[in-house]
Amino acid sequence: MARVITVSVVDDDRMLLDGLRAWLGGVPELRLVATAATVGELLGAPDAQLPYGFGRVGYAPPDIVLLDLVLRDGSAPADNIRRLLRTGSRVLMISTVPDRSRILDAIRAGADGYLTKDHDLPTLVAAIKDLASGRGALSAELAFACAYDDSPARPRLSPRERQILLDYASGLTLKSAARRAGITVHTAKDYLDRVKAKYQQAGRPTYTKLDLAQRVREDSLDAG
Repeated sequence: MARVITVSVVDDDRMLLDGLRAWLGGVPELRLVATAATVGELLGAPDAQLPYGFGRVGYAPPDIVLLDLVLRDGSAPADNIRRLLRTGSRVLMISTVPDRSRILDAIRAGADGYLTKDHDLPTLVAAIKDLASGRGALSAELAFACAYDDSPARPRLSPRERQILLDYASGLTLKSAARRAGITVHTAKDYLDRVKAKYQQAGRPTYTKLDLAQRVREDSLDAG
């Protein structure tokens, strides 16, 4: 039997919340466990809406939180993302506007994906399932933003550097990554060392395989 993915939503648009309750209520693989107008409300306020008997003896983080980019309480999106990530949930940003700079800021803060609110239910469900399985939720908006990211904090990698980084960070050994690229292990290590040096120069030191995997996720390098 497939595991049910738990989902919470933080959005101050009541009509959207009602729509999501109806939408997600018809998807057997997902369970909407809470909705709130702010991150603070979701994490601890007693007036958060908690359907399906979702008790609060301490906060029980859902698998995925759908987070509106701009909330009326004036909270900073990056702060909201980091607060939710610290609980162990993955974060899918939802927004009415495909603003490139805001998309990139959200991803740099640690968000796992970004969707505009004009997508249909199958696209949203697919994104939630991708996040729950450990992948990023890729979208046309996110791919476009990353393709045109010219921030100095994002190193410019050559195609071969990028290939070795993605393969190695995905779990392959350096030997397997080299074999897949058709190069020697020594050459693959040279490419990987160049990647680390570029991140070092960009002010984002990267030492371990876990660090490299984090950079791939932060920069959405597998988005395009």
